[in-house]
Amino acid sequence: MTDQIWRRFVALGDSLTEGMCDPAAPGADHPWRGWADRVATVLAAEAAAGDRPFDYANLAVRGRLLAQIVEEQVPAALELRPDLVSLIGGGNDVIRPGVVVDEITDQLEQAVVRLVDSGATVLLATSYDPRQAPLMRRTRGTAGIFAANVWSIARRHGCLVLDVWGMRALQDRRMWAADRIHLTDEGHRRVADQVLELLGLDPAEPPGPLDPLPPRGRQEAWREDAVWVRGHLLPWVGRRVRGRSSGDGLPPKRPVPAPITPAGQGGA
Repeated sequence: MTDQIWRRFVALGDSLTEGMCDPAAPGADHPWRGWADRVATVLAAEAAAGDRPFDYANLAVRGRLLAQIVEEQVPAALELRPDLVSLIGGGNDVIRPGVVVDEITDQLEQAVVRLVDSGATVLLATSYDPRQAPLMRRTRGTAGIFAANVWSIARRHGCLVLDVWGMRALQDRRMWAADRIHLTDEGHRRVADQVLELLGLDPAEPPGPLDPLPPRGRQEAWREDAVWVRGHLLPWVGRRVRGRSSGDGLPPKRPVPAPITPAGQGGA
């Protein structure tokens, strides 16, 4: 439990915060649930128990680079006057060749200053450690520098940090969807539980230890890799070549603050 009273939570970011590959309940306003919806549901229950108002907005859009999050979502969040903001991005930047990590972290810090100065508690997140990801492993150095910079920004400005880099469960391939980029429902649940702990709240469903991974033969791994390359990697490369993003033309997930039901759906 916590003595902190949250009245409005606004989540900013890319596909991780949009909740991709964590299916929402039937009839929900958006096809994906995700860690932020899960956290908001617990915060709403805490508020209801104390007979307090609580609402939630999610401005995340899949595929967004950090500069786009800062330019598009941060000003919109400031207008909503939240007391809790998650600003999580950079994952789409660090996997791109030629990214200058110091530039994107400077952008992040400038946005953090604006949000902190507004009086909001700010939640940041490190990058994921790609040491087990065959093709993404080459970006590990860049991702590690970004993660270190996030911790430094948080220390300077009093932010909370979701330590995605240090989550051992995320080294398990069962936490990742078929595209190997987005978390499964179980991955989102474990992220949500860590955020709740950072906020001083009990996890909704404390995760148990993972069972050992079943053995996988070399031929099976090759077949899975071939399916992934055809179904996910080549389309991703094609979008990069054309200068397109999976989020082009999509609106924010939940642009207007509103109550949230236990199923993660919007409510009046």
